[in-house]
Amino acid sequence: MSFVIAVPEFIAAAASDLAGIGSAVESANAAAAAHTTGVLAAAQDEVSVAIAELFGTFGAQYQSVSAQAASFHAQFVQALTGSAGSYASAESAAAQPLQSLLDVVNAQFVAQTGRPLIGNGANGAPGTGQNGGAGGWLIGNGGAGGSGTSTAGADGGPGGAGGVSGLFGSGGAGGAGGVATTAGKAGGAGGAGGNAMLWGSGGAGGVGGASTDGAGAGGGAGGRGGNAGLLFGAAGTGGAGGFTFGAATGGAGGNSGVFGNGGNGGNGGAGITTGGNGGTGGNGVLIGNGGNAGSGGTGATAGKAGLGGTSGLLLGADGIGAPVSTNPLHVLQQGVLNIVNQPVQALTGRPLIGNGANGTPGTGAAGGDGGWLFGNGGNGAHGATNTAAAGAGGNGGAGGAGGGLFGNGGTGGAGGIANGAGGIGGTGGAGGSALLNGSGGTGGAGGQAINAGKGGAGGRGGNAGLLGGAAGSGGYGAASGPTGVGGAGGSGGLFSNGGVGGSGGAGAAGGAGGNGLLFGAGGTGGAGGLAGNGGNGGTGGLFGSGGDGGSGGYSGDTGGAGGNGGNAGLLSFGTGGAGGSGGASTTTGGAGGAGGNASLLFGSGGAGGTGGHGGAGGSTTFQGGAGGAGGNAGLLSGSGGAGGAGGSGANANGQGTGGTGGTGGKAGVTGSGGDGGAGGFGATTAGTGGNGGNAVLVGNGGNGGNAGKAGGTAGTGGTGGLLLGNNGNNGKA
Repeated sequence: MSFVIAVPEFIAAAASDLAGIGSAVESANAAAAAHTTGVLAAAQDEVSVAIAELFGTFGAQYQSVSAQAASFHAQFVQALTGSAGSYASAESAAAQPLQSLLDVVNAQFVAQTGRPLIGNGANGAPGTGQNGGAGGWLIGNGGAGGSGTSTAGADGGPGGAGGVSGLFGSGGAGGAGGVATTAGKAGGAGGAGGNAMLWGSGGAGGVGGASTDGAGAGGGAGGRGGNAGLLFGAAGTGGAGGFTFGAATGGAGGNSGVFGNGGNGGNGGAGITTGGNGGTGGNGVLIGNGGNAGSGGTGATAGKAGLGGTSGLLLGADGIGAPVSTNPLHVLQQGVLNIVNQPVQALTGRPLIGNGANGTPGTGAAGGDGGWLFGNGGNGAHGATNTAAAGAGGNGGAGGAGGGLFGNGGTGGAGGIANGAGGIGGTGGAGGSALLNGSGGTGGAGGQAINAGKGGAGGRGGNAGLLGGAAGSGGYGAASGPTGVGGAGGSGGLFSNGGVGGSGGAGAAGGAGGNGLLFGAGGTGGAGGLAGNGGNGGTGGLFGSGGDGGSGGYSGDTGGAGGNGGNAGLLSFGTGGAGGSGGASTTTGGAGGAGGNASLLFGSGGAGGTGGHGGAGGSTTFQGGAGGAGGNAGLLSGSGGAGGAGGSGANANGQGTGGTGGTGGKAGVTGSGGDGGAGGFGATTAGTGGNGGNAVLVGNGGNGGNAGKAGGTAGTGGTGGLLLGNNGNNGKA
């Protein structure tokens, strides 16, 4: 008995190709008709005339047969196109009950235990230090921890810890520590990476927050990397220490499972006076390398490197910087492995088994690639410091690539410091990518500008391994100015989500979330810095949901706009990502981001983000931000996303205008339109409610959003489906 599969997209593509061929043949026949059906006689004699009539008859008969063939071809293309639609409808009908069943099962597990059976944990909200949610008990990645708080007059808050995984899945990355914005205050510590349970990689530790002014303030220590799964997986890399006027230590790498490498220690934070010490590498267990020691941070007095981790009992290389062993068997094992590695290293530039070396601090050198069989990529080096006026700090080095079978990509180096007047900090290095199994490295933080300059951009996170591991988070941008944008998150593997975008520095946008590849969701966009826009959510993999947009930053003028939610993958049944909320402001709140659209055929659109609050300042103009529009559903089935609520506009003197609610998204052929967002409260003028989205064939129109207060203008309900469905209710004024 043979088993065959039918892929609707391939059938539809074949039908399109056949239609194109038919069109080309018809055009050729039409062009030839005049010359083949009306052949002129070569002369006026009877023989020539008879020959011309004979060939003309042949041409006419050919055109008749061609017309019949074209009719058959058109019928065949129509049937093939219809079969593609039938297969797609059958897939939808088969998948939706299974998804509904999983939703019911997950709801019971969440109610009883706080986490689903299958599914990923939620990311912590940026700027809150919230911990990432735990992944599903059976299958699921832990959510990434939220970045720490940055409040004037206070130390930066610690980043949230990454969530633990399920039995199969990777731990979430720790959140970056909050940046200290006041002289004498310290940056927050990076959050610890989440642990994997049985099979999967530990999450990377969060980067320590920077201290942006002097008076002996220290940057935050990097978070510890999460431990790998008990049986298999790469341990998380420790987070780099934050930029510091004191000293900030890199986080320790996590320990491996039975098969897997220990995590690299994080690099110490770069400093003006004293660099931070590097973190300790994690240990292997049975088969796997120890993690590299983190490099010391640059400064007038450089920080010290940490200690490397020891290898697995049976096979593996010690991490670079590991202490000399007193065990004769271990010494023999390492000696034999060195003999094997030397010719491979000489010929290819990387070992057979072992980690790549870290880049030399202060040079911006890239980390070395991990071993051909297994090994972590080395951490990229800090960029060089530039003391010249209007000079630019050197760019950080890229992290090395992970090894062939398993190994994490190295962390990107932080951008170099610009110490001269009007300088620009260097760009952080990109995190290294994993190959098959392992997590992408975190992008390096942007370099600081000390003397009225502009901060550098964060580096892009590394891509996850194709079969397993988490995508790297983007590095955070440095304060201040529009150049300090957060780095984009890395792309996911077949089953993992895109990485979280890095937070923007003051005045700069957050980085975009990384894209999924096959089943993974898009990554969450990074939060905007002060007055900066949030980053857009990443696009889901082929079968994945879109990532949420990042929130806009607070401002004394106009708040940053929320990032748009990412679109779901083309064949996904998931939703588009939610739009990020707009930043609050003393005058005009930022607009919420638009929700992402669902897949091409199925799924619901993402909700629009809430507009930011306007008010609380001394200005006479207070305007709430507009809510974001809801995303549209898939063409065949799904509901439109709800529009975001408008932000409020009010101050203590009773002045202000509420923001307009977002419009609900449009439904698919079957499904309801999204509800319009409520208008924001306005002390003087109420915000207008958003209109509901329209249904198409079967489904109700979305309800219109309510006005911001009595007497305002409400939104209009959307129209119901042509065959079945009611119009949405108008909002209340």
